[in-house]
Amino acid sequence: MNTHDSQTDSAPVTDTPSADDGLSRVVITLCRGVLHRDAVPRDWQTLLDLAPRVRDYVAVLGLDLSIDEVEGHAYLAQRAGDDDTERPRLIARRQLSYPVSLLLALLRKKLAEHDAISGEPRLIMTREQLIDLLRVFLPETANEARVTDRIDAHINKAVELGMLRRLKGAAQTDAPRFEVQRIIKAFVDAQWLGELDTQLQIYRAYIDPEALDPSAHTAER
Repeated sequence: MNTHDSQTDSAPVTDTPSADDGLSRVVITLCRGVLHRDAVPRDWQTLLDLAPRVRDYVAVLGLDLSIDEVEGHAYLAQRAGDDDTERPRLIARRQLSYPVSLLLALLRKKLAEHDAISGEPRLIMTREQLIDLLRVFLPETANEARVTDRIDAHINKAVELGMLRRLKGAAQTDAPRFEVQRIIKAFVDAQWLGELDTQLQIYRAYIDPEALDPSAHTAER
């Protein structure tokens, strides 16, 4: 009897990822922030395939799953009505500074204008364009370098929040470019956008009271 023949009876061991592996990977990604279809296509498809299981899983944690298949993004949010419970918040509320909030609103407006006139789904902006976008709403100062540094910090915060994505340049000498992420539409709604011009006038008056007081421009003699 040839004992070597018995080796063929055992099935080969494979390392094929299980559905549980995919579930864990997707939930971990969502807990870290926004999941974008274009950024991680494999995880996006896994999310679509396992969406009911993901919803059930995060529901136990007091979270809701939001998926926008048209725009291509998904994120977790604290379940509505949990504010009065003793359950600790897994999704921390982030208090944004006014300049960061303003930057997000301006980016949302830019995206709306872009969608209205362009057939290109992606809105790409350079660092210089972002600086110019916000600079006019910041107080005048003699230290322009400091203002630029602050705007860079606001841009980095928008990247951290998932509203901007920093693009890799073809060369180190290329100017930094950013893609406005379409999830920003979920955080800056149409009503807020419609009131943006009024809000900007209020903010201009805040940083330059003379803007709404013509008599203030009269020089003392």
